[in-house]
Amino acid sequence: MLNRLWLGFFLTAAVAALAQWLIGGHAEVFAAVVAALFDMAELSVKVMLLLFGTLTLWLGFLRIAEQAGLVDGLARMLGPLFARLMPEVPRGHPAIGLITMNFAANVLGLDNAATPIGLRAMRELQTLNPSDDTASNAQILFLVLNASSLTLLPVTVFMYRAQAGAHDPTLVFLPILLATSASSLVGFLSVAFMQKLRLRDPVVLAWMGGSAVLLGGFMALLSTMTATALASLSGLMGNLLLFGVIIAFVSVGAWRKVPLFDSFVEGAKQGFDVAKNLLPYLIGMLCAVGVLRASGALDFALDGIRWLVLHAGLDARFVDALPTALVKPFSGSAARAMLIETMHHSGVDSFPALLAATVQGSTETTFFVVAVYYGAVGIRRVRHTIGCALLADLAGVLASIGVCYWFFG
Repeated sequence: MLNRLWLGFFLTAAVAALAQWLIGGHAEVFAAVVAALFDMAELSVKVMLLLFGTLTLWLGFLRIAEQAGLVDGLARMLGPLFARLMPEVPRGHPAIGLITMNFAANVLGLDNAATPIGLRAMRELQTLNPSDDTASNAQILFLVLNASSLTLLPVTVFMYRAQAGAHDPTLVFLPILLATSASSLVGFLSVAFMQKLRLRDPVVLAWMGGSAVLLGGFMALLSTMTATALASLSGLMGNLLLFGVIIAFVSVGAWRKVPLFDSFVEGAKQGFDVAKNLLPYLIGMLCAVGVLRASGALDFALDGIRWLVLHAGLDARFVDALPTALVKPFSGSAARAMLIETMHHSGVDSFPALLAATVQGSTETTFFVVAVYYGAVGIRRVRHTIGCALLADLAGVLASIGVCYWFFG
């Protein structure tokens, strides 16, 4: 799948660049495409430098948590649920606790913590995989749920809006919460359909029902708070929980008489080993995305969508926010740039800017996640991973559009 997709990126870029030259007379498009190759290669190295530090730091703390028994405790607690969703993963396996910690970090918007924990979980799942280069059912479910971007506190989106001068940076909080819930639900159900999971099982229904009640209660509570209080709570919870996790790991480790610094160094070495294997995958994927963007293929797609919407007699305001949606599956930095550009061009509190912010908070960089997570364990045959993850992204975009028309007219 990745081989065909990668080829498709370059062929699409070639067709778009030829159209720009032969029809539009823009011969400079080829210089832009070639420049994009080198720019993305440079960006890959910069991303890797950040990943080296992040992975080394968090896998060091995670090793302390493992030796303190925290990961095993989470695995035992969630054993009954994962025994039904991931039947090939034994009860009490370390991967279950790591998956839970990864989901918790994503829900709280702690991206820097989520990625290294997720990579560690993927490596544990790979130990159970009978194939060296083909994704297992458990790995697919984990990655799709990871890429469906369920986030309760989208702190980074609030930060972008605040930097752009928004009067109420948290105005998109509830729209993002609703849209990201739709994205995660569709991602889970699509994998469940492909893998024929038994969702009517009482344990699965209990967990899903309990999660729905908690989410509804959380939304009801937050909807009663003022914008100022909500913004303060978001920032406080994100940083407090991040630092609290570290203190909890160290404290429990000390109580269990774990050699803290030695364990940290041992885990940090694993982080270094994981990071150094990612660079070829990142360069390959980001260069393909850069060529696609520089060729004008995304601009062609946007103009075509606008034409169809106007000829259907529909409101076309949402089209101005679609650049963020179109590039988000490929590149988080490109989507961030599109969001900032939309806020600058249309106004930070305009409908397109509010919709772009909601899309940014409810979708994920699917191809980046696939390249990083599967690249870390050498998976090349991804089976139905990308299809299910893109379906979740589509659900997030459509839900964002509907919710923003509901909230902001």
